[in-house]
Amino acid sequence: MKARTLRQDKINVITLGCSKNLVDSENLITQLRGNDYEVVHDSSADDANVVIINTCGFIDLAKQESIDTIVEYAGIKNAGGIDKLYVTGCLSQRYKDDLEKEIPEVDAFFGTLEMPNLLARLKADYKHELLGERLITTPHHYAYLKISEGCNRTCSFCAIPLMRGQHVSRPIEDLVSEARSLARRGTKELLLIAQELTYYGLDIYKKRELPQLLHALADVDGIDWIRLHYAYPSKFPLEILDAMAERKEICNYLDIPLQHASDNMLERMRRQITYGETVELLDQIRAKVPGIAMRTTFLVGHPGETEEDFQTLLNFVREQEFERVGVFKYSHEESTRAYDVPDDVPAELKEERAQMLMEVQQEISHRKNEAKVGQVLKTLFDRKEGKYFVGRTEADSPEVDNEVLVLAKNNYVRIGDFADVRITSAEEFDLFGEVVG
Repeated sequence: MKARTLRQDKINVITLGCSKNLVDSENLITQLRGNDYEVVHDSSADDANVVIINTCGFIDLAKQESIDTIVEYAGIKNAGGIDKLYVTGCLSQRYKDDLEKEIPEVDAFFGTLEMPNLLARLKADYKHELLGERLITTPHHYAYLKISEGCNRTCSFCAIPLMRGQHVSRPIEDLVSEARSLARRGTKELLLIAQELTYYGLDIYKKRELPQLLHALADVDGIDWIRLHYAYPSKFPLEILDAMAERKEICNYLDIPLQHASDNMLERMRRQITYGETVELLDQIRAKVPGIAMRTTFLVGHPGETEEDFQTLLNFVREQEFERVGVFKYSHEESTRAYDVPDDVPAELKEERAQMLMEVQQEISHRKNEAKVGQVLKTLFDRKEGKYFVGRTEADSPEVDNEVLVLAKNNYVRIGDFADVRITSAEEFDLFGEVVG
C-alpha cells in the first residue's frame, strides 16, 4: 500500500490598509517562519493552502476592499482551492460577531492584538526571542518602524481607538535594538509610524520622549534617513524640530495631518486646535527647520461642513502651499462621536470638494516641482520600472509622495543606493533628472 503523504502547509499572508498593518503582517510572518512554516506575502500564485487576510476597517472604501477580499477567498475555499482561511486586523477587531455570521467559511477571526491566539490556532509558538528581528516585505533599504500602538485622541470621525485601543509606547531600547537589526540587514531609511507620534513616551516615561528616541535612532550605524509620519498638531512638542535641525539623519520632512482649517470644523472634529493656532504652529515649524517638506491630509464632507467652511479650507491650502497633500472624504462610522449627528453632506458634494482641493494642490505641486529644475538632489533609488530608475528625495515618502525618474539607458544606479541627481524637468507629481558624477 502506498504511504500517505501529508502536505506541508504553505501560508499566504495578505495585507490590506496602512503601513501599520504591514508591520503587523511582517511580525506575523516572522513568527510563522520562526516556527518553520513556509510563508509568502501578497502572493498571486495559487500554491498556498492557508490564507490569512490582515484587514483594514478605517473608512468605507477600505472596509469594502477587506470584505471583498474575504468573500473572494471564501469562494476559493468552497471550491477546494485552499484548506483554511483566517482573518485578522482592524475590520475583524471591530465587526467580528457580524463577520462570523455573514461569512461562515472563515475558520476563525482574530482582533488586532490577538497574534498569539492566531499562532496557537496554527499550532505555532509565540517566540519572544524574535521580537526586534522582524522580516520586512518592503525593499531592504527602507522599513517602517512602529513606535507605539493605539491612540488616546478623541477625534469625532475616527474609529481607530475602537480597533487599536489606547496608546501604548514601545520602550526606546526595544526600538533601538530593532533599528540596529534592520541596519545590519541593509536598511538605510526608517519610516517612523504610529497612530500619533507626538504622544510617544507619555504612558511609560510620563513625558513626551520622541526627541530622545530620535537622537537614539540617529546614533544607529547605517541609518541615513529617519522620516516622521502622523504627528498630531495640538500641543505639538517643538523639541522634535530641534532634533530634526541638529541631526542630519532626521529628514526635513513631517507628516502632520491637519484635517481642516475652519474653526467650526476643527471644533466639530474635536481636534483641540484653532485656525490661528494652526497657522502659528506652521510658522514655527518653518522657522525652526527652513526648507522642511510638510505633508498633510484633509477630511472633507464631515457633518456640518458648510460651503463657507470648505472655502476657508481651500484658501488655507492656497496660502500655506504644502509640499504634499492627501484628501479623504468623510465616512460615517458606527460608534464614533460624529455618528450621532446626521451625515448631511451629500456624497456628490464630498467628491466635488475633494477634487477641487486636489486640483488646487496639483497646481502648487507643479509650481514647486518646476522650481527644482536645475537643482542637484540627493536621491534614494527604490526600483527599476520600465525604462526608468525610480527614486525619492528627502522630501518624499514611499508610495504616497513624488518620485524622481532617471532614464536607465543613460544612467546607472544600484537599487537601494543614494545618488545625486540633477533635475532636468518636472510634472505635477514627478521629477525627471540625470545622475551627476
